[in-house]
Amino acid sequence: MANEGADERPEADGKESDRNRSGTGRALLLTAASVVLPGIAHLRSGRRAAGITILSLYALLIAGAVAAAFVLAGNIARGARMAVQSEWLLTAGAAAFVLAVLWMTVVVHSWVITRPRPAGAGARIGGAALVLLLCLCIAAPAGAVMHTSYTAYDTLSSVFGDDDLDGKPHDDADPWNGRDRIEVLLIGGDSGSNRYGMRTDSTMLASIDVHDGDTVLISLPRNLEDVQFPEDSKMAEAYPPPYGFDDIFNEIYQTVAEDPERLAENPQATDPAADTLKGVVGHITGLEPEYYALVDMKGFEAVIDAIGGIDVHIDQPIPYGQEGAVLEAGDQHLDGNQALWYGRSRVNSDDYTRMGRQGCLVKYVVEQADPATVLTSFQDLAGATKKTLRTDIPQAKLPAFIELAETVAEDGGMKALQLSPPQVNPAYPDWKEIRGLVADAVSAQQDDGGEGDQAGEPEPSASAPSPSPSEEGAGEGGGEGDSTEWQDYTGLPEPSPTTPGRQVGDDATSLDAICP
Repeated sequence: MANEGADERPEADGKESDRNRSGTGRALLLTAASVVLPGIAHLRSGRRAAGITILSLYALLIAGAVAAAFVLAGNIARGARMAVQSEWLLTAGAAAFVLAVLWMTVVVHSWVITRPRPAGAGARIGGAALVLLLCLCIAAPAGAVMHTSYTAYDTLSSVFGDDDLDGKPHDDADPWNGRDRIEVLLIGGDSGSNRYGMRTDSTMLASIDVHDGDTVLISLPRNLEDVQFPEDSKMAEAYPPPYGFDDIFNEIYQTVAEDPERLAENPQATDPAADTLKGVVGHITGLEPEYYALVDMKGFEAVIDAIGGIDVHIDQPIPYGQEGAVLEAGDQHLDGNQALWYGRSRVNSDDYTRMGRQGCLVKYVVEQADPATVLTSFQDLAGATKKTLRTDIPQAKLPAFIELAETVAEDGGMKALQLSPPQVNPAYPDWKEIRGLVADAVSAQQDDGGEGDQAGEPEPSASAPSPSPSEEGAGEGGGEGDSTEWQDYTGLPEPSPTTPGRQVGDDATSLDAICP
């Protein structure tokens, strides 16, 4: 009898071991399946109420995600507007955390209710390893969402202000407070480790129609002299008329930055020098910039790289850098460093040619910044923006600015007015004439809806053909009425500039005409 029992026990143990091995495989399979189809393990284990509830919630989640993707797929700008609102960013991060915790809880519980009992050491170790791996698969994307949300939130909080400057509460229905146009001062700061302070070598005032996106880019040369300041301002007191500022225009920012308590209109501003420059440019042009955006050129290339670079057409080679590099003529795709030099190089050219290319650069970025590329490179773009951009645009206005930028890119006409020779003499500027040029440019765009150039004016071409012998004769020896303003100014035979972006004449010119 004893021997009989001894003979039967191993056979019983073997059957139980087989059942455990079979149960372990089934448990592992159901646990893994619960990642893709949460609740399936509960249903297969006889917990119908829990399984149906989990699957129903999962189905609702999938349906909501599909609906959101469908809505946003046809309007990426809507998603972008949501992505610049702190409450949406915080909600997205919190939702990702809660969802990940609940999902991992379902996975862990799926193993708990399906694992064989008793289980051997191998089953326990294998099950724990699988559950850990599955939880990591869930936590990784959730962590990416939380990190991206926080990065965006931190960038917005660091770069953009909390309150509107005019003290009025933001109204989503009327974000521009009843204005038909807004003006934003665009400042390119040129700082570096090999120089002291920052020079604003690129200064443009964008006057934008908030209804149709028509924009006039008013470029101010870096070498404007005898700059006058608003009456009763601190700068006017320090540099009174008739001579005004005793240095050129691009030194104003650094001068104020060195002594903000004495020279800045608002020493408590985030950037007192940029805030003061906004008022100076408003006084020069006769417009009223509401906001400024300052981009430090040393970080500009990172921004261009983050949006995937830009396509440009170059008519003549542009030398740049200290290593003898050249941007070759033709259609080129520029990375950040090349785009930076496209906008700043003065080799074999001058300040005014560079001003023209900077205007073209704005046009190219507006037209080519692909939202999909921006989203896929968001971390790089956010980092570059945080290091590079300073602005007084409040966070509450960002959705309205994104919508306006979309209108500018898709429907608006962009014109350039360069306050440079031959229309303006930087050494002896006529301030009244400058304000008249600006007023006429804005008024003309409002009258013609931003389309085309003024009738009767020669349209400069960035790729003007070589002049015929008769044209050369007219430029060299013809009567005054036979020559163009460009020929009168330069003495050259070409009837118009051959460099991209160069505007001639008192009327603003379409950037489509002067930027190839």
